Amino acid sequence: MMTPDLFSQTDSMRTADEQRIARLRAELNAHNIAYYVNDAPTITDAEYDALFQELQALETQYPEWLTADSPTQRVGGTPLPQFDKVRHAVPMLSLANAFSTGEVQAFDARVRDGLGVADGVSIEYAVEVKFDGLAISLRYEQGVLVQAATRGDGETGEDVTANVRTIRSIPLRLQAKRIPEVLEVRGEVLMKRADFERLNQTQMEKGEKLFANPRNAAAGSLRQLDSRITASRQLSFFAYGVGEVSDSAQVFSQVSFARIVEQLRDYGFPVYTAHPVIRGVDGLIEFYEQTGKARETLPFDIDGVVYKVNDTAQQEILGFVSRSPRWAIAHKFPAQEMSTTVLDIDVQVGRTGAVTPVARLAPVEVGGVVVTNATLHNADEVARKDVRIGDTVIVRRAGDVIPEVVMSVLEKRPVDARVFVMPSVCPECGSPIEREDGEAVSRCTGGMICPAQLKQSLMHFASRKAMNIDGLGDKLIEQMVDVGLIKTPDDLYRLSTAQLAGLERMAEKSAQNVYAAIQTSKSTTLARLIYALGIRHVGEATAKTLAKTYGTLDAVMNANLDDLHTVEDVGPVVAHSIVTFWADARHQTVIKHLVELGVHWDDVAVTEKIATPFTDKTVVLTGTLPTLGREEAKALLEQAGAKVAGSVSKKTDYVIAGVDAGSKLEKAQQLGVTVMDEAQMLMMLKRQ
Repeated sequence: MMTPDLFSQTDSMRTADEQRIARLRAELNAHNIAYYVNDAPTITDAEYDALFQELQALETQYPEWLTADSPTQRVGGTPLPQFDKVRHAVPMLSLANAFSTGEVQAFDARVRDGLGVADGVSIEYAVEVKFDGLAISLRYEQGVLVQAATRGDGETGEDVTANVRTIRSIPLRLQAKRIPEVLEVRGEVLMKRADFERLNQTQMEKGEKLFANPRNAAAGSLRQLDSRITASRQLSFFAYGVGEVSDSAQVFSQVSFARIVEQLRDYGFPVYTAHPVIRGVDGLIEFYEQTGKARETLPFDIDGVVYKVNDTAQQEILGFVSRSPRWAIAHKFPAQEMSTTVLDIDVQVGRTGAVTPVARLAPVEVGGVVVTNATLHNADEVARKDVRIGDTVIVRRAGDVIPEVVMSVLEKRPVDARVFVMPSVCPECGSPIEREDGEAVSRCTGGMICPAQLKQSLMHFASRKAMNIDGLGDKLIEQMVDVGLIKTPDDLYRLSTAQLAGLERMAEKSAQNVYAAIQTSKSTTLARLIYALGIRHVGEATAKTLAKTYGTLDAVMNANLDDLHTVEDVGPVVAHSIVTFWADARHQTVIKHLVELGVHWDDVAVTEKIATPFTDKTVVLTGTLPTLGREEAKALLEQAGAKVAGSVSKKTDYVIAGVDAGSKLEKAQQLGVTVMDEAQMLMMLKRQ
């Protein structure tokens, strides 16, 4: 039995250890800022390691005191199965680009005009370099980093929190006593040139693939499912703005961009602003030219500079256009160009069937990357630029953009230079290549039987509005195609649980769930099946029309152009696409195999249309209905002969409104359109 004195002594030791842990964390965080943010280390690496190891030992002894913001939590953890999606509270907008002095002057004129500034009065701009890295959003709640997400499409990104925690220049806790409840910091993750060279040296010693440039290396490192790999690479971060800010105590001033950046530096973030603010367009041009001259001396890659109206009140007045702010612009450096020889021109078939001419080049280094291929976009571009096999051409590469052929050097054209001719059949599957009137792009007509389009076709085939195979996501489809399990859609129904369980990161239970979903999808509707086949130009609505008009798949397959031209919503282009699809015997073979494997669908009885209150009426759904899902309500209305539209217009007959109905309801009321709720709709459908 423990004596009171011994207990008291032990309790005292625990208190001392807890205080020591707090001091070690504060000291290590300060050293991290000195080293990674200020580039001015105050202790040696050996001294830092000793403090770090002491903290690790104490946290091992007292695991209950381990916190997510401890400096020891930067080493990476258990690999993730995938990245979760994150919806940005404030969208991460892109910037408009300027490539000339004239475009910058025009931007300044638009700003001054938008603000009503008199001639001769200069606008104050905040300026910064445009990093060649990856935009990232860091969310801090009560000062602690809780989530990090990539930019993605601007609205939704990927959760890379585990990887971002390993980047030592990013604080896990804000270095200030008074902080906003929520602070979303925006910035760029990149890899410095010296760190990039060291990484490639390590890759070479391991006999592994080298990275093309620092940006690719940073992107590949940040998007590792195993955060321990990210931790082993030297990524850097620079903050340049904020997103969502919840600040009830008003401790974070947003009066100007310069002030925001200053506070981010005080909070422990690295920032890079050699010139905080500049007045007038002439100062912007001077900053651009000076930065361009110093570009190669910087420790990291940049591809331009950024100008932002400094005053945030003025930013609000200027607002946004499309997905870009009117108050900011990126002034890009000229694209880097070199000359080389076109060895050949062949075509590349994309995931959607687009056939793109590609120039095969004599290797040439452009912007630090060896280029051997360059896009020629389409046949019209090849003809317009008059690029021939054997020509000397100028190749351009800007940032991470795919290299392109700018022009041929006619003075150097050899007498045996050959003109490129677009092939008539797909090199991947042998299907005809067609180019529709009014389109610049030629396409392979192979669809789901073309290997180049297979992944995209399968993703569509399995999607919710098609065969609705739950759990069969894009990554799993890509993996099954890559290992050769699937060559056509019918192969999905040949899969066994054992084959699914043998795939990477696929547990037995997950395999059973996917297998069960595939079996469930065998029972479908004719409209879903037609849509799932991915016939070009045949969307969900057209598939329903075809099913309702013809009743059976055989009838759809045997319909000729004259028949199809009489079908509502089927024009000449769609009719040609349908006939061409079924003219390929391989598509018919896929259907035959699907039937043999147990896939079946309900044929539609083609009968005279029975009139209902919704027959031939245009209906719009808005808000959340009490009992029906949006798709369920849409199906009921379509069965009753209605056309369900996505927007309200003068042609709208009814609007069905639920909870949180917004602008569509307001517009309906303005136009005098009849508005009803779910109960009234069901009564009209005689379902109550």
